[in-house]
Amino acid sequence: MGRLSNLRVVDPVLTTIARGYSNNEFIADKLFPFVTVEKEAGKIPVFGKESFRVYDTERAIRAESNEMLSFGIATIDFVTTEHDLAYPIDYREIREAEIDLKTRATEITTEAIRLKHEKIAADLAQDDTLYPASNKEIITTDKFNNANTDVVEIIEEKKSALRAIIGKRPNTIVMGASVYDALKNHPKIIERVKFSQIGVITLDLLKAIFDVPNIYVGESVFSDDGVTFSDIWKDNIILAYVTNPSGMATTPYEPCFGYTLRLRDYPIVDTWEENGGKITKVRTTDNFAVKIVGIESAYLIKDVL
Repeated sequence: MGRLSNLRVVDPVLTTIARGYSNNEFIADKLFPFVTVEKEAGKIPVFGKESFRVYDTERAIRAESNEMLSFGIATIDFVTTEHDLAYPIDYREIREAEIDLKTRATEITTEAIRLKHEKIAADLAQDDTLYPASNKEIITTDKFNNANTDVVEIIEEKKSALRAIIGKRPNTIVMGASVYDALKNHPKIIERVKFSQIGVITLDLLKAIFDVPNIYVGESVFSDDGVTFSDIWKDNIILAYVTNPSGMATTPYEPCFGYTLRLRDYPIVDTWEENGGKITKVRTTDNFAVKIVGIESAYLIKDVL
């Protein structure tokens, strides 16, 4: 029994909980949607601006067929990384608890790994050194917390700039919580909605003002020492054209800003016993890599506050 008590057993119920876990504060998958890969390493395509072009597909009777421009497919290497966390539960805690502690342990460990994913993705998306000069601006004057800055005009300018690069306007905006707070109280925004029936600025109002269907605010924070907390999404705005799901299984072969490449069948949750069965360990394991594959489909506005 001593050997059997230490066996790791994949728990299908807890694994289902981990795979279905969600937290509205996590927005990384709005820029880096999860896609499944079969191996821990391989190659995936990268997409230039030609991948987002709208083609003329109409054909007249007896006319020649339309042809797409032929362009080479560039690829980049990826290697996924395993992430895991285990949570200990004493048998006395299980006996006294009024909640399912194994479920709670699954949620805690899954949350921590998703927070790590959020941090990896946010650091990548907000790294201005990765963007071409035409796809970024670092704000040195006209900060967004300046009452005289026309924030709406700036967003419109960047939307047009992105359209000039890839032929499409952005359909997604990602911003840090501090930026959202500044916009909610900005006189130029308030002026736009002062005659509306809503007394406060909401995301839905910002979608209407900026004419962008998807706006997401990064609310998550992190701490290296458990005492001091910082925003994961800083005072930056990312305007992106994110390819809408096609209805087929999501793969890394559709043009997109980025992907989270996740190994098939992950995340998984397993359990085992220690200390003669007095402690149960619940462990969540994930395996993924975060990659930008279409950098030209996004515009970074950095240091807006």
